[in-house]
Amino acid sequence: MKTDIILAGVGGQGILSIAAAIGLAAVESNLFIKQAEVHGMSQRGGDVQSNLRISDKEICSDLIPLGQADIILSIEPVESLRYIPYLAKNGRIITNSVPFVNIPNYPDMEMVVAEINKNPNNIIIDADAIAKNAGSPRSSNMVMLGAASHFIHIRFESLANAVRNLFSAKGGNIADINIKALQAGRDAVETKTNE
Repeated sequence: MKTDIILAGVGGQGILSIAAAIGLAAVESNLFIKQAEVHGMSQRGGDVQSNLRISDKEICSDLIPLGQADIILSIEPVESLRYIPYLAKNGRIITNSVPFVNIPNYPDMEMVVAEINKNPNNIIIDADAIAKNAGSPRSSNMVMLGAASHFIHIRFESLANAVRNLFSAKGGNIADINIKALQAGRDAVETKTNE
C-alpha cells in the first residue's frame, strides 16, 4: 500500500496543517511517511506545496517523481494545474472550486475547470461554502482533507484524531469546528460519488 499526495495552494490556506494532520494519522496507523515542503513567498498568497508519501513499506525519497502522484489535493484550483505533470495516469485531482485571485492576470475559471476536467478522476467542490456551513469559513483546508479522505489509505478515525490533536492546543472549540469541517468534506464527496 502506498499513497503519494501533492498538496497545493497558496500561503495562508492551511496546506501545512493538512500535511501535519495526515502525518499524525500515518504515525498513529504505523505507516511510513516522508514529506517535503516548498514555500513560495513567505507571505500570504505565495505558492505552497507539499509532497507526502505514505506507505506500509520503507520510503526512500521524500519527493514524488513526475507521473507518480496518486492525488493532487489543492485548496486553490489554478494551483492544482501546476502539478498535473506529477499526476499518475489514474491519479485523482481533488480541488476547491473557489479561486484565490492574487495576480492581475488570473486565468478565466471556465478555462481552469475545463483543464481540470480533462482528467476523468477529478472532484471539484466549493470547500469555502461547505466550511462556512460547518461553522468556520477558515476551515476549508479541513473540508478538502475530508474530501480526500476517501482516497487516502488511512482510516478516517485516525485523520479525525490527528485533527483533534493538531488543533486542541488552540483552545475553545477550534478542534471540534475543524473535525466538523473534516466530516462535512467527507460527506460532500460521498454525496458526489453516489450521484
